[in-house]
Amino acid sequence: MNNINTNTNIETQKRVFRFVSSVVLVAVLATLFGVMWYMRFQMLMLYRFLSVGNYLMIGLYVVLIVLVINTFKGFSIGSGRISILCMSQAIAMGLVNVLEFIILLLMTRIKALMWMTLAYVIVLTAVQAVALFIVTYGSTKIYRAIFPPFSILNIYGEYENDLVYKMNRRADKYRITGEMSCNEPLDKIKKELENYDAVLINDVPSEIRNDIIKACFATDKRVYFTPKISDILIKGSDEVNLFDTPLYLCKNVGMDAISATIKRVGDIVISAIGIILTSPIMIITAILIHSYDGGPVFYKQTRCTIGGKEYKIMKFRSMITDAEKDGKARLASVNDDRITPIGHFIRATRIDELPQFFNILKGEMSFVGPRPERPEIIAEYVKEVPEFAFRTHVKAGLTGYAQVYGKYNTTSYDKLKLDMIYCEKCSVLLDIQLILMTLRVIFTKDATEGVAEGETNANVHK
Repeated sequence: MNNINTNTNIETQKRVFRFVSSVVLVAVLATLFGVMWYMRFQMLMLYRFLSVGNYLMIGLYVVLIVLVINTFKGFSIGSGRISILCMSQAIAMGLVNVLEFIILLLMTRIKALMWMTLAYVIVLTAVQAVALFIVTYGSTKIYRAIFPPFSILNIYGEYENDLVYKMNRRADKYRITGEMSCNEPLDKIKKELENYDAVLINDVPSEIRNDIIKACFATDKRVYFTPKISDILIKGSDEVNLFDTPLYLCKNVGMDAISATIKRVGDIVISAIGIILTSPIMIITAILIHSYDGGPVFYKQTRCTIGGKEYKIMKFRSMITDAEKDGKARLASVNDDRITPIGHFIRATRIDELPQFFNILKGEMSFVGPRPERPEIIAEYVKEVPEFAFRTHVKAGLTGYAQVYGKYNTTSYDKLKLDMIYCEKCSVLLDIQLILMTLRVIFTKDATEGVAEGETNANVHK
């Protein structure tokens, strides 16, 4: 009982700390906006607001800041990396300030003041960026000092993966100090659990995993576990409370017709706007690619979308013209010598993906969905993981769950899990969130990291 109370108190303290840190962050950003509002923004209007109007403007800013930062998961003090947190907060703050700039232009209605207003907004954004870094850095350091990482027992199965390596890289949050096989007697596992704060159930057969989870629940132990595909499918189920026997329903139908229509209209609007806004970048990129080696500007490749339907995806060519002269399909590897100097840049900045706006406009793919794979690679993955074909239950996308939360070289099985989470949770609101989160991914270097040298695909781990 004492252990249960101690763990509950720690969790409560963590939540309180995150809440207080978030309030401080929002208060600092709102205060800086308030100062700029009273000293500069209000001066731009023909008629100044009374006290209530000023409070409403600051209040509106607070609401926008909270909503957008929360969308980018920028309040995860202590959980996320400082660099990722600051990047998420900066992007969210930038979007809110752009919206505020538009609101100010509409309120002043004086074109001559546009550049002055923009200058004030830029100054505000720069000062806020410094402030949010100080608050986030300080809060995270204090959090890590107060709440040391958990001591974790890794219970492993027969399949190997690099999850322990990934978790140990976050030494501020995880500390895997022991391991044992899931094939050990359950009583021995229960006894060993007493020496740890938490347990990692790492690719363990479902029946054994369930017994361990029950043992952890009985002793109030925190549990991390890798989900099976069936777990993800069940996660999207609904409760059926018609009988005195618990019942769950997995509809497995994806989006309803109304949501699908809204999604398609959104794809058309966003892709059309994207083509218009990025046309200067695409023109310059096309000139650079052609002038480098005289080869074709675009690279068209057969990919699979909903229902396994094949189509030609368009990308700016980032590799030499005979990158696959042997006819064998393979992903780009680390330090791949097939990638041109221009290719390295456009891949890192995602500029090579821009021509896919035309695929979206034509309806061959969506803005959000599982990343389309080549038929040959799908066939190779399906040999090891038949469920990989489940990804084609929804239309392929330019960005998506696996692109936001995974990397280029994420294993196929992990990509499948991420894509299945989207298939089960897909909605218009989730699409909007993933589109916004993609802005953060663009600035994350390891998101474009290639597969290991000599590999033709992201190795299957099941």
